[in-house]
Amino acid sequence: MTARPEDQFQLGFGLSFAEGPDLVAEAEELAEEAEESADAKRGAARLLDKLTSLGLAHVRQVVLTRNRSILVSVKGFDLRVHEGFVEAPTEIQVQIVRFVMARRKWERQAAREAIVAYPLPRHTKPRRAPERTHADDEPLAERLADWHTRLNGERFGARLRPVPIRVSRRMLRRLGHYAPGVQGGGAEIALSARHCHRDGFASALETLLHEMVHQWQHENALPVDHGADFRRKCREVGAVPSAKRAVC
Repeated sequence: MTARPEDQFQLGFGLSFAEGPDLVAEAEELAEEAEESADAKRGAARLLDKLTSLGLAHVRQVVLTRNRSILVSVKGFDLRVHEGFVEAPTEIQVQIVRFVMARRKWERQAAREAIVAYPLPRHTKPRRAPERTHADDEPLAERLADWHTRLNGERFGARLRPVPIRVSRRMLRRLGHYAPGVQGGGAEIALSARHCHRDGFASALETLLHEMVHQWQHENALPVDHGADFRRKCREVGAVPSAKRAVC
């Protein structure tokens, strides 16, 4: 591989690590919560569009809940619905519309019985379609994949397995992540597109190397965390043990 001039740099030297592992864990937890909130908003908007197409009127917003006592309720222009109904069959979503729009008591009661009888899944987080690298980011993903091969040889003795490298436009709070398995598929490393473009390729490579240490943990049957083994391996390979900057 021929290195570009802007690729010539040292990883992990002369850096001050202001965040400890506890702060990293807290930041990642907050990031997960933010992404779950964004997922919920997308699911609510998708459900509103579907219910509107089925005849729902006078509702401006769907609010997803986890309340198993009150599955559907209307307050003003807001429709509050248990999140399990986002992925419910169309015939059940039709019953939600009938329940809200019914003018006769017996119509509302029949719709209520159908809604209550629907078996809500135990895990009701709306399913998220797997994200693929945007076409405009494919050259960046390929460049990062080349660097994964290079760093694997230079820092890990070529012992890490090849994994897909994805550039994510959906990742708004985290710099990157290593996922041992993606929705039943294999492992992957994903880096935030915003981070890569805003902070520069050198910073993206610092994040890549950080995630490669997580990959090393997973492939050696160690906990994927920011504990002592992680920090020791980071020192060994010259990786940044904690994120230095927020993405947004």
